[in-house]
Amino acid sequence: MNVHEYQAKELLRSYGVAVPPGRLATTPAEAEAAARGLDAKAVVVKAQVHAGGRGKAGGIKVAKSAAEAKRLASEILGMTLRTHQTGDAGKLVRKVWVEAGCEIERELYLGMVLDRASEDLAIIASTQGGMEIEEVAARAPDQIATVHVDPAVGLQPFHVRRVAVALGLPAEAVAPLEVFLRGLYRLFVEKDASLAEINPLVVTKAGDLLALDAKLNFDDNALFRHADLRELRDPDEEDAREREAHEHELAYVGLDGDIGCLVNGAGLAMATLDMLRAAGGAPANFLDVGGGTSQERVAAAFKLILEDSRVKAILVNIFGGIVRCDLVAEGVVAAARELGVGVPLVVRLQGTNAAEGRALLAGSGLDITPAETFREAAERAVAAARGKG
Repeated sequence: MNVHEYQAKELLRSYGVAVPPGRLATTPAEAEAAARGLDAKAVVVKAQVHAGGRGKAGGIKVAKSAAEAKRLASEILGMTLRTHQTGDAGKLVRKVWVEAGCEIERELYLGMVLDRASEDLAIIASTQGGMEIEEVAARAPDQIATVHVDPAVGLQPFHVRRVAVALGLPAEAVAPLEVFLRGLYRLFVEKDASLAEINPLVVTKAGDLLALDAKLNFDDNALFRHADLRELRDPDEEDAREREAHEHELAYVGLDGDIGCLVNGAGLAMATLDMLRAAGGAPANFLDVGGGTSQERVAAAFKLILEDSRVKAILVNIFGGIVRCDLVAEGVVAAARELGVGVPLVVRLQGTNAAEGRALLAGSGLDITPAETFREAAERAVAAARGKG
């Protein structure tokens, strides 16, 4: 789950991480009042959307007066912000964060991620702040340092010193950096974060360290432990289909192909996407209906798939372990009749009560193409999408 910058900064502040003062505004008048309340020489008006690259797209602007903050907010609020992360559709700006400006001496990069390969937490540091870390990695990989922290040991002083050296900080900055890192580390671990990115981390002319921008991502599977984080979810920033899938306890991710996929189990779903690619096709989605699916959930899954106008065929690939294939078949038949599926439908059932499930499909009177093997199912779905079924 992603959160907005202003939400990330409130969390950071609660853990003792230094961030500039700021206020949220949803109207130009509120932005003007916020600028007055901050009583700073300059304020920054920042679009609040779940995407990076806001500055390049015109979503971050500096105002030298409250009146100017009001004018800039009126330009940003209501705009469709398009960045390299939003795609052509862009994101509608519904709120802005008005933040006190600061005198910047240096811009640095600091990030924390889970490193699944080394099974620890990785701190990423670079002197190239204010840039996309991917650009730095491509252009100057030697400018990026990684410090690994064993979660069984936790953040230690030597980790802080290594990060300080990587960032080129003087000795007197090590103590404030330790306060900054310890707060960020505690937040990361206690809130089950999957990513924390401070870009830029600035050194002010007064020598202070501030998180000038902040991005926090949290593990969806751990949200049951964090009622406070669940309250930060912004449905307006989520894909409408993914939001609907969440309501039905479906794991759904929209892709750019034309073959809709309905599969039970994340591993089988990933393998199905790979098999479709190997057969020359392109999946339109990842959709895992789960191990204990029901007729209602199958119907909801079909509805999600059919909402994508690019879908030219649907592949249902079910392995009956916990779930019974005959129950899935009943759900497929009911959903196909209720929704009037108008694209070719290929169904592969294997496992518990697979024979009974196939019999139900065959006797349904619906135009359903059966498949026995994994490869056969993928090839028939690709052929159907190309109009050769």
